[in-house]
Amino acid sequence: MARYDIKGDMRYLQLLSHSFPTIAEASKEIINLQSILCLPKGTEHFLADLHGEYEAFQHVLKNASGNIKRKVGELFGNTQREIEKRELCTLIYYPEQKLELVKSKEEDINDWYHITIHQLVSVCRDVSSKYTRSKVRKALPEDFSYIIEELLHERTDDANKAAYVNVIIDTIISTGRADDFIIAICNVIQRLAIDQLHILGDIYDRGPGAHLILDMMRRYNSWDITWGNHDILWMGACAGNKACICNVIRLSLRYANLMTLEDGYGINLVPLATFAMETYGDDPCEEFQPSMSGGATKMDEKTVRLTALMHKAISVIQFKEEAKIYERHPEWEMKDRELFNAIDYEQGTILLNGKEYKLISNHFPTVNPSHPNELTMEEKELMDKLSHSFLVSEKLHKHVKMLLQHGCMYSIYNKNLLFHASVPINPDGSLREIEIYPGRKYAGKDLMHNIGMMIRSAFQNDTEEQERKYAIDYFLYLWCGKDSPLFDKSKMATFERYFLKEKETHTEEKGNYFKYRDNAETVDKILDAFGVTGENRHIINGHVPVHVMSGETPIKAEGKLMVIDGGFSQAYHKETGIAGYTLVYHSRGFELVQHEPFTSTADAISRGTDIKSTIQIVEMANRRMLVADTDKGDELQRQIADLKELLYAYRHGVIKERERKK
Repeated sequence: MARYDIKGDMRYLQLLSHSFPTIAEASKEIINLQSILCLPKGTEHFLADLHGEYEAFQHVLKNASGNIKRKVGELFGNTQREIEKRELCTLIYYPEQKLELVKSKEEDINDWYHITIHQLVSVCRDVSSKYTRSKVRKALPEDFSYIIEELLHERTDDANKAAYVNVIIDTIISTGRADDFIIAICNVIQRLAIDQLHILGDIYDRGPGAHLILDMMRRYNSWDITWGNHDILWMGACAGNKACICNVIRLSLRYANLMTLEDGYGINLVPLATFAMETYGDDPCEEFQPSMSGGATKMDEKTVRLTALMHKAISVIQFKEEAKIYERHPEWEMKDRELFNAIDYEQGTILLNGKEYKLISNHFPTVNPSHPNELTMEEKELMDKLSHSFLVSEKLHKHVKMLLQHGCMYSIYNKNLLFHASVPINPDGSLREIEIYPGRKYAGKDLMHNIGMMIRSAFQNDTEEQERKYAIDYFLYLWCGKDSPLFDKSKMATFERYFLKEKETHTEEKGNYFKYRDNAETVDKILDAFGVTGENRHIINGHVPVHVMSGETPIKAEGKLMVIDGGFSQAYHKETGIAGYTLVYHSRGFELVQHEPFTSTADAISRGTDIKSTIQIVEMANRRMLVADTDKGDELQRQIADLKELLYAYRHGVIKERERKK
């Protein structure tokens, strides 16, 4: 055996010896870790820009982006009809609901139970094959842990064990536990089909179920998120930024989706409705009609009218609240976005970039031309009530806490750099320094890290008060500031889209990142700056929908950058031509799964409909990747090195073996 020098911290080795108190136990753990290194790499799934589409997102997780359907097809091939395989898949996705349907129709339910349990065990054995028994055991429900483990490792084609396996299944059925067992093993299959889920931002806005997605993620086993601009907007609202609160409400009204606000978080919009009717009751508000495309809630005429009134009321307040923050922070250079200052209220015109434009509407009953950005007394009272609703919403604060626990501005997993939108760069392709605190500038990795720290400081009670106030204000800059890595455009033309018909005023020029992201050399510079090494390294992000119908490809920069925003939200389906992507990174390489629109959960259960998905091979490895090739493998190698050092210390009397306390 090679000699090891005790170079490490003796205190650390002493602590390690408490977990592995003998040579035998330290050796056993080394053997265990070494063997794990030789297992196939776990499957990672990457999704972006979910935008509240709960049902479609839930289904994609349940079917593992089509992976479970593929495995069922491979396992049962021509031994089952297509309809039988489809029924089995539906059972795996929605076991409780499917069981009710089966029991209402099946004449010999015990026979069905026996056949189905055998099939489910086969699928479970397949999806668990790349994991250690220990990891699989941790995924098993307590009630059936022993039984499932036995069934996974004993087979009916072993003559000595066939009777043993059949008796286990017969007993599950005869004791009335078949339904519970089927539900349990289906959930295990779903859980093991995806080893790690990466969400690349924008859970919120547009669709109705952002709160349901986050409820689901509270129960999910292993996931992370890189925050998107819409997530940051809701986090800012939760922290008390009034401009963010207005934006959140405005977007919910614009897309006619109030479910997350009202049903999810209990935000009381009655004061806004009352104020809107009193203030804008005689205003046609034509430019504030809610968008009824995609998954918008169906509304009658009166509700559409009220929504438009509320939409205008909160938009006017939003422009005022934003202006107050821009006044506090001249260093942001955003005072040109105080557009109420640029209006000639008598003529109904606005001066933009030296050119005068006629406003579509000049009805601003709460705007004082002498002090256009001041809120009226009624608007102040309304904002106090709305702010209170956000600050006392227990569920919203729980969900934001989850985003903080599982999220960050960027992350690096297995040589892949993940972020939502962009990394600010200069016109020459070099990383751009951005001032995020007065007098403090950062670029690239340091920029992302320090923004992340600032975001967290807004929710920490021990943050110095002035610093905390600045952090809360900064949420608005992250939402719409031209150098924000979550926005990275010349302006957010919200006002112009509402009040000006000239399309030239609506233009939001994208930052340099979007001009260079198809340039392999620039992508390499970004990866270098973030410390991502290796040959097969990538940037993966979302934010900007890929226009598949126009021939745009999500694979850019010679395969080094992948944009996986395929329009998950129904509001984008006509624009992109598809219904989202999942990027799957398994032991043999990358596959991009392109989804077609999901009908409904009810359809999936009753008719066995599934999301139709098309797989595109992005990059395949020349050999199967193992755990040893991953970040987890690097960590295990470090643990093995520490344990070998502990072994050396035991064998040379530097540390004494001890008896483990019973």
